[in-house]
Amino acid sequence: MNTKTLIIDPKISGISGDMIISALVDLTEVNNLNKLINSINELDKCKDFKVAINDKLVNGINAKKIDIIINEEKSLSNPEELKNAVNIVSNKLNLSEKAKNIINNIIQDLIDAEAKIHKKDFHLHEVASLDTVFDVVGTVYLLEKNGFLSENSKIYSTPPVLGGGYVKMAHGILTIPAPATLEILCKHNIKYSNHPGSINIEHSTPTGVAILCNIVDKIVDNFPPTIPLKVGYGAGTKELKNIPNILRVVGGKTETKTINKNMIIMETNVDDVSGEIIGNLFDILLNNGAKEVFVVNGIGKKNRPTNIISVITNYAKLEKLSKIIMEETGTIGIRIKEINRVKADRIEKTQSININGKKFEFSVKISYFENEIINIKPEYEDAKKIAEELNMPIRNVLKILNNEIFNLFRKKSLP
Repeated sequence: MNTKTLIIDPKISGISGDMIISALVDLTEVNNLNKLINSINELDKCKDFKVAINDKLVNGINAKKIDIIINEEKSLSNPEELKNAVNIVSNKLNLSEKAKNIINNIIQDLIDAEAKIHKKDFHLHEVASLDTVFDVVGTVYLLEKNGFLSENSKIYSTPPVLGGGYVKMAHGILTIPAPATLEILCKHNIKYSNHPGSINIEHSTPTGVAILCNIVDKIVDNFPPTIPLKVGYGAGTKELKNIPNILRVVGGKTETKTINKNMIIMETNVDDVSGEIIGNLFDILLNNGAKEVFVVNGIGKKNRPTNIISVITNYAKLEKLSKIIMEETGTIGIRIKEINRVKADRIEKTQSININGKKFEFSVKISYFENEIINIKPEYEDAKKIAEELNMPIRNVLKILNNEIFNLFRKKSLP
């Protein structure tokens, strides 16, 4: 089985929110982000949100540059307003719980950094705008739709260049890096770098660093062994003479063994816990890195009805999830079993279809194993929305969507 890899290279000229999403657009050949843009336009704070995806030549390198035009009612300087806006957009995009958690962690890092610097009565200042929502949600959205957040994938990054000199901020003129950038790097214990050309410019922004820290699996000084398949470039706003102001991303693969090892099953029996507590435990475990959670009814000690709680995860999450299970259920013992498993990869693609004279977009989930498609199906939530709008039984809509994608993908190895 091949591991899907993404290498982010902010060692050239740093990273910002607009640079990472521009680079991913170039890498994945996305022509538009209409679903994301429409979701932002539906927010109460937004009067008009427009995005233009342009080609830009940067020191002889062709890159993508995303330009945003915003007409917003007022800034999202209140942390709760920013989090609420992000959650609304994330839900409309039908993102997975893993993707939503990454997005929320990015936003929380930005909020926590400001809170630590200013203690109380603080405002988010530079990140308090809808373009932050676009950069953060859009980046994670593209990562998930293109399989970079799947279990059989890895995201690497070189150390980000921070820059040097001074920057004018809401608090006055400060030295680079910005205080929030440093706080986020400290929180995640991420190392950075600089080069001789890093003078009088902020190469990496708090938003860019927050995104990087929450999506990357490992920081590497040099590119890891990878079979490169495609390179994308995202352009920054400032024009630099000696350094191309770009962020480079490389999509590729590494050959790995088919069997996924180092997985474990955690199990415990509980016979004195309510269904409400077990239901809440599901959400907490999944939000903290559990791969799967399931419960089986049985008969336990003293012939009492019991619930067997099983959690599939890896050793890295063992201590954290054990603590959660004990605290939430009161159990005093957890059984651990080593397992090996084989799992297909999955990506999502967006397709358009006309039904009864109306045009709809829907996501297609494509599962593949060793570069061969093994299952294709439409996103249920998209089918549900189409059925509601057309007042049509959902099984009829699913049949139409399945017929459409069958003709599109049945003879392809990978889209």
